[in-house]
Formats: sequence, C-alpha cells, structure tokens
Amino acid sequence: MSSAAAMPGTPPGDLRAKRRLALVGGSLGNLVEWYDWFVYASFAIYFADSFFPGDNPTTQLMNTAGIFAVGFLMRPVGGWVLGRAADRHGRKSALTLTVTMMSVAALLIAVAPTYGQAGYFGAVVLLLARLLQGMSIGGEYAASATYLTEASARNRRGLGSSFQYVSMTCGQLLGLGILIAMQRTLTTAQLESWGWRIPFVLGALFAVVVFWIRRRLTETDAFTEETSGEAGGDDNTRGTLKALWQHRRQAGLVMALTLGGTVAYYTYTTYLTKYLIGSAGMSKNTATLVSFTALAVFAVLQPFAGMLSDRIGRRPLLITFAVGCTVGTYPIMTALGSASSYWPALGLSLLALVIVTGYTSINAAVKAELFPTRVRALGVALPYAIANALFGGTAEYVALWFKDSGHETMFFWYVSGCALVSLVTYVLMPDTRHAALSRAEEAEEGADSGAADTGSAEARVRAAAATADFGR
Repeated sequence: MSSAAAMPGTPPGDLRAKRRLALVGGSLGNLVEWYDWFVYASFAIYFADSFFPGDNPTTQLMNTAGIFAVGFLMRPVGGWVLGRAADRHGRKSALTLTVTMMSVAALLIAVAPTYGQAGYFGAVVLLLARLLQGMSIGGEYAASATYLTEASARNRRGLGSSFQYVSMTCGQLLGLGILIAMQRTLTTAQLESWGWRIPFVLGALFAVVVFWIRRRLTETDAFTEETSGEAGGDDNTRGTLKALWQHRRQAGLVMALTLGGTVAYYTYTTYLTKYLIGSAGMSKNTATLVSFTALAVFAVLQPFAGMLSDRIGRRPLLITFAVGCTVGTYPIMTALGSASSYWPALGLSLLALVIVTGYTSINAAVKAELFPTRVRALGVALPYAIANALFGGTAEYVALWFKDSGHETMFFWYVSGCALVSLVTYVLMPDTRHAALSRAEEAEEGADSGAADTGSAEARVRAAAATADFGR
C-alpha cells in the first residue's frame, strides 16, 4: 500500500481517481518525451545526407548516430539538475519542466537548415537540439520513474512503474507509425527533402498538450510527507550530491543493473531497423514494419511482467533477462542478419524483446525502491544517466563502428558482456519489492509487525493455558 493509501480519511474512490490521473499524466508525458527522443533515430535514414553529404551511407549514419550519442552526454547533467529539482521542489514541477524543454528541442530540429542551405550550421543546430533533448530526458526518466512508483499502491508498484516503458515504447511506436504512414503517402525523395521535418513539428505540438495535462497533476504523498515534516521543510541537503553520497552503494547498483539493460534495449529497438536494412538487406518499409509490430507486442508485455514481479519479486525477472541476453544475443543477432523476410525477422525480434522485458518492466521500480524520498529522484537520475551516456547512447555507434571495420559480430559479444556484468549485480543485490517508500509505509509495516508479534504472544498464552488444562 502506498503512502497515499495509508492516509486516514481519504475516500477509496478519490484515491483511485488520483492514482489514475497520476498514471495517465505520468505516462502520456513520458510517451511524448520519448517520441521526440526516438523519432530522431527512426527518421535518421532519411535526413542523414541532408546534414552530412557524402557517398558512404554507413558514414552518414555514423555521423547522425554520433549526434544521437552526444545527446546522452547531457543526460547526466539533466539527471543532476532536474533530479535535484524533483527532490527539492516536487516531482510535478520537474515533469512539467522536462516536457517544455523537449518541445523547444523538437522545434529546433524541425527548422534546422540543411547542409545545402547553411553548410554545417544545420548540423550544429541539430547538435544543440539533441543536447537539450538529452538534458530533458535525463530528468524525465527519473521524475516519471519516481512519480509512477510513489503514486502506486505498495503491492502494485511493479505494475505502476511498468507503464514507464509502456509509454516509452508507445512513443517509439507513434514515431514508427507516422514513419510508416509517410512511407506510404510520400516518395523517398519527398521524405528526404522535407517530409522528415513533419514528425518533429508534431512532437512540439504534442508536448504543448502534455504540458497542460501535467499542470493538473497532484504531488505524490511521499514527497508531500517528506517536505511537510518538522525537519523536511528546512532540509537543505535534500536532492544534493552530498545526500546522494550517503547512498553511494545504491547509486553504484543503479549503474551496474542499468548497464546490460540499456545496451540490450537500444540494440533491439533503435538499432534494429538499421541492422535489418544494412546487414540483412531488408527494405526500409519492411524493416520498419518489423520494428513496429515487435514493439507493439513488447509494450503489451510490460504490465504483465510488472504484475508478476509484484508477486514473486524483482530479482527473478532481472536474472532471467540477464541470463537470456548473455546467452542469446549472439545466436539471435546472427539469425536476424540472415532474415530477409518479415516473419522470421519478427519472430526473432519478439524473442529478443521478451527477454529484454525482464529488465524494462521493473527497472524503474527497482531503482526508486533503493533510495529514501529525500534523494530518490536524484538517486535514480544521475547514476542511470551516466550508465546510459556511457553504454546506452553509444550502443548504436559501437554497432556501426564494428560493422564499418568489418567485425560486426564483435558487437554481439559486446552486448552479451554488458549483460553478464548486470547478471552478477542481480544475483548479489537484495530484492526491493517490500521496500517502504515513505514514513507512512514504515509505520504501517511496524504496525503489521507489532500486530503479528502480539498475535504470536497471545497464541503462546492460549497454548500454555490449553496445556495446563490438559494436564489437570
């Protein structure tokens, strides 16, 4: 049960309505944020030569992938700045700020001049927009992960937090859906000339709608409780690096458990379409359709895996993912490289994403459950963003680098190695399912424990009396 549920005098209907609004507001905003983030990767195959002219398509994609990776370098900055803001001023204010930043970044990409219009100035605008997007996403992940986890009932935190990747994936699906529609209504020349700008304009408009929705959200009870306490309002260390340092072991755990998951996720989502086109020889339209269908099924799987973790714990799912990714990456990627038609590619992609679900469905809850309220958003944001900058954001670039150097299969071993590091972490770390996220939950836990102890004592007295009666 969440802290909200523990508050006396809250009507059950109002509590359910509050949680539904929190789920919708957190998820829709996250959807738009990640739509804007992923649409860059989805449409890169059409605008790469607009900013980086040349005769080598792989080199052009490497340049756009490099800018995609650079965006990740700002994620630790965004995680620090916006994670601190979420811990000091509230989850709601941080969520509103992140979607505003993403809207501005999408507009910048939409109006960026091409190489033919302004030389490499267009690439500079593209770079600045990706840096702003990186900062926004760095804060969005932590703010939404913390908000969705804190706003969920205690025995449904796995389910509630799973909607982070549902919305992330739906954002990518929205981008791919728009891409598929445009592929069927516009010629390749039109897409490469001006069509690729349309999804970024739409992203900016979507963000305006989400801004309005997020303004209506209420703050989580865990944060309200923390800031309204006797010491909470005057706690100047809340959300600071000094406070995070006191929980450096948990921060290290976040980095280690993120490593394998983020590399696998970006391999089988953003890089998959390019891999099917460049290595399997599949057409752009077919590869896009494979990615779209696989991601749609992937999104549906998240809540079921989240509910499963609420029943059996987080570690079994994480360990299953890491074992599957360590052992299965090489054969799956090798088979995908030979899959030149839709159905074999779809089956293999689904197999990979089912494995990845063991991480994606619950990683937000696990990270939030590791930290106390006063530093929870920053504790999730900064180490996660650092791991993503080093490994998630560079996954596509590393894959293309290995391909360009003639050693593409080495990337498969790289993904397996990252998963192996996370596997060791999952085996050694504690299960966080029963963690209390607020003082109200701690008090409830203590009351339940006390009641259990009292019941045991009463049972012992009754047993002793019955024994005495039997003896007489």
